[in-house]
Amino acid sequence: MVEIKTIGVVGSGQMGSGIAQLAAIHGLHVWLLDTNPTALSTASSSISNSIHRLVSRGHLSQAVATKALGLLLYTSNLEDLRSADVVIEAIVESEEVKKKLFGELDNITGRSAILASNTSSISITRLASATTRPSQVIGMHFMNPPPIMKLVEIVRGADTSDETFKVTKALAERFGKIVICSQDYSGFVVNRILMPMINEAFFTLYAGVATKEDIDTGMKLGTNHPMGPLELADFIGLDVCLSIMRVLHAGLGDSKYAPCPLLVQYVDAGRLGRKRGIGVYDYSKGKPTEPLKKSSRL
Repeated sequence: MVEIKTIGVVGSGQMGSGIAQLAAIHGLHVWLLDTNPTALSTASSSISNSIHRLVSRGHLSQAVATKALGLLLYTSNLEDLRSADVVIEAIVESEEVKKKLFGELDNITGRSAILASNTSSISITRLASATTRPSQVIGMHFMNPPPIMKLVEIVRGADTSDETFKVTKALAERFGKIVICSQDYSGFVVNRILMPMINEAFFTLYAGVATKEDIDTGMKLGTNHPMGPLELADFIGLDVCLSIMRVLHAGLGDSKYAPCPLLVQYVDAGRLGRKRGIGVYDYSKGKPTEPLKKSSRL
């Protein structure tokens, strides 16, 4: 089995930063890449703070923390990923953008390198088609936030080799994760089940069945979920939820996956959730906001 010493992570948002942190804590050299220098600076501070919190809470030794911080390198130059044994893509949930990146990575990385996508819904087979190494392309879907959530969902494309699967599974297990496997269908396992539930919560709010607070409280106390579906949507990002619903709708062709008009309207209004300070709830004021009124254009 190929020995993994260096990984590249493309995208320094919450997912990419979390994956990079995991890899460094577990002794791998890490290049974290983002085209936005400000985003990289934010990621560096976030990772450092996160690692120091783990030390202060007794979850990580100071020696491991110091070593991990020394293993992390930040770059905006794709050429720096040339030495990576595995590259994990964690950028915007857009097939077009991801395929462009995979084509570029295919030209830059060594021929034995594995190209993995953290996509939560997009076909691995189609992403692999942008490369000359489809047998070495795989889905490695971490849950949010990666340092805390125990699950990694591995998705094999039509041509993903057994060796690529074994190496990727071993890497996830090295990170202390539990692995589940999915066939390459839209949404895979987790989001094929989760996102329609979130979408239905939006329909429930849209129809005036209950307030957002009662919808979330009902699901937390009635089904023992740690977060209500609307609160969770804000945490994930409403734009991400909408993107996944559109992939499900297009890929599976069933009207039950059609995005709720209220979800569409919130995204159109820029109410994307916690990352923008406002989504279903208003986080800037520490109290909920009223839902937008139905629009005649929806």
